[in-house]
Amino acid sequence: MPTINEILEQKLFSKDNLISLLKAEGADGLHLLQKAGELKLQTVGNKVYFRGLIELSNVCEKDCLYCGIRRSNSKVNRYNLTDEEVLEAARFAYRERYGSIVIQSGEVTNETFVARIERLITKIKQLSGNKLGITLSLGEQTKEVYCRWFTAGAHRYLLRIESSNPYLYQKLHPGDGNHTYEQRLEALRLIKKIGYQTGTGVMIGTPFQTLEDLAGDLLFFKDFDIDMVGMGPFIEHDDTPFNTPHADALPLSARFNLSLKMVAILRLMMPDINIAATTALQAIDPLGREKAVKAGANIIMPNITPGTYRNNYLLYNNKPCTDEEPEQCTGCLDTRLALADSEIGYGEWGDSKHFKENKNF
Repeated sequence: MPTINEILEQKLFSKDNLISLLKAEGADGLHLLQKAGELKLQTVGNKVYFRGLIELSNVCEKDCLYCGIRRSNSKVNRYNLTDEEVLEAARFAYRERYGSIVIQSGEVTNETFVARIERLITKIKQLSGNKLGITLSLGEQTKEVYCRWFTAGAHRYLLRIESSNPYLYQKLHPGDGNHTYEQRLEALRLIKKIGYQTGTGVMIGTPFQTLEDLAGDLLFFKDFDIDMVGMGPFIEHDDTPFNTPHADALPLSARFNLSLKMVAILRLMMPDINIAATTALQAIDPLGREKAVKAGANIIMPNITPGTYRNNYLLYNNKPCTDEEPEQCTGCLDTRLALADSEIGYGEWGDSKHFKENKNF
């Protein structure tokens, strides 16, 4: 069996190679993270790009078994930001030179919601003179809806697959016919075909998950030729069916370390894509996002949702920064990212280099 150093010298990784890298600990694990960080600097540089996160609504039609805003959770205080609250958040991002925003919400598919998103995209483009990039993370929609939003001006779409193993996917989602693996995959295909920079991701350390599953997820990202990835540790939420750790669950610290290795390995496999340092990492380790940046991530999503709503958009326990206002984030992140030998790409969209090269931009 090849050593970790021998595997890291290869240009292509087999599934067995990936499993070995995911098992790497001690000096081997540190070498993996360092090598990924070095490759990131060589391919996409030391800039970290902001995506100001606007959590539009916690109303959701889906009932995912792990999610705090699932349809069946009657303890959630449901909300919808007003149009003006969304636009003020976008103005803040524009003033602070964030470059891009993300509009995220629970999954809703009615025409009122679709038309509202279309209108908001148009207004955000107008108020920023087309200078704010717009990423959407609004779940599964029809081809027509994805086209409408793309035409209005959104150019990135994040739809997490959560697991590329169909069996595990169904273990994480209700068997009600409203949330199937094939539906998720078809939505990703549509997003890519329409022309969005296409993003996906997985949870790391979920019930029933194996290292073989995670290795399969990495190969899925590569085979699908994804442009951007957001993935992080699974963290239980009290008001879900997965509210207590599964019998075989990894400790949170192990999920965190495994998440860093997933980021690093993916950077080695796909050197020029965008990889997010997700907020869930910070829920386990106060320096979680900075450690992910050192290991290969180059995107951070500061939360610019009005503070009064943040405690109601809880997908998992112990979500960080729920008691802060957007103004408190920027200076803090500047300092923290400097400690990670990185600088913020202010005023830049920070588009996926992988996407640009594929499209010959």
